[in-house]
Amino acid sequence: MSFCCGASMIGTKGTLKYIRTQIHNVPILFCPVCHRVEVHHLVESEYGILAEYAHGDGASEVDFHEYVDNRSQAELYENCVNNEDEDPMDVVRCQIDMSLDLLIVAKELKDNEWEEQLKKRLNTLSKRKAKLNGKKTSKGAV
Repeated sequence: MSFCCGASMIGTKGTLKYIRTQIHNVPILFCPVCHRVEVHHLVESEYGILAEYAHGDGASEVDFHEYVDNRSQAELYENCVNNEDEDPMDVVRCQIDMSLDLLIVAKELKDNEWEEQLKKRLNTLSKRKAKLNGKKTSKGAV
């Protein structure tokens, strides 16, 4: 499981830019709080090799899936708490639940710095949840 700023990262596929080359369908992990993105550790070396070759060939776009034997989705994302196929509200709720659990641990350990980081994370996630609730309300009001 990968973590960023205290949040568990979500597994998905995305497009990354390497110098002037866009590489599509790269297995990535992203943080729902700070939006940091990283290449999935199981395909990092393959991504690096493909990116170098594609850029060296002057390609403006390549599809990761076409050039690299992909591992199964289950294998890539088996240790992710959430993935992009889930309902965004469920992802946010899960992240909030984990943050609250960790906040209890931080308080028990009297780790004030970690506690403050978790409070900031909870604040960000609460705003995201409110935004998602607003979207659901506006869709229902049509």
